Amino acid sequence: MLEVFKQPARRVAEAVAEFLARTGVTPNGLTLIGFFLNVIVAAFLAGGFLRLGGVLLLLAGAFDTLDGALARVTGLSSRFGAFLDSTLDRYSEAILLFGLSFEGMQRGDRTVVLLAFAVIIGSLMVSYCRARAEGLNLDCEVGIAPRPERVLILGLGLIVGLEIVALAILAVITHVTAVQRILHVRAATRREVPPTLPATRTESPP
Repeated sequence: MLEVFKQPARRVAEAVAEFLARTGVTPNGLTLIGFFLNVIVAAFLAGGFLRLGGVLLLLAGAFDTLDGALARVTGLSSRFGAFLDSTLDRYSEAILLFGLSFEGMQRGDRTVVLLAFAVIIGSLMVSYCRARAEGLNLDCEVGIAPRPERVLILGLGLIVGLEIVALAILAVITHVTAVQRILHVRAATRREVPPTLPATRTESPP
């Protein structure tokens, strides 16, 4: 969905990362900062400051790209860093949606609560499908709603006052993305050559 913006955004992120590299901050440090920024955004959402929360969400989402860019420009990429980034991304997404659920409960709006719950499940399944596929040595970055798109949809929806519409869209497209990844892995595994069973010796009847 956002392919046309990916290369310019990557160049901007790497330019900012080159400045941050001179401050001595590490990629894992940025990952932790980004997580705590999302916690702050969730607190604003839980307090009912939805439009402000939407703006802060987009800013925090942009910040989330910097840890990977910093790792690239400094050569400090690590397997643990990638693991930490993915793990805290899941926590960040869940706590943001928890903030919206809390705000909905405060107003007695069950629709918001149910939709946020559906989005949490869909988002976690999108991530799990990719992680499980990569555990099988399969690439699985397919689908219409990876995390940047989800952040953009939710942030814009909150800013323009369409919280329920944004959540409803996300509730659908997260599960669609999970299904797309399931089908992708199914197709990839069907193309694999099945292992050849070792030949067994047959005994002649006595």
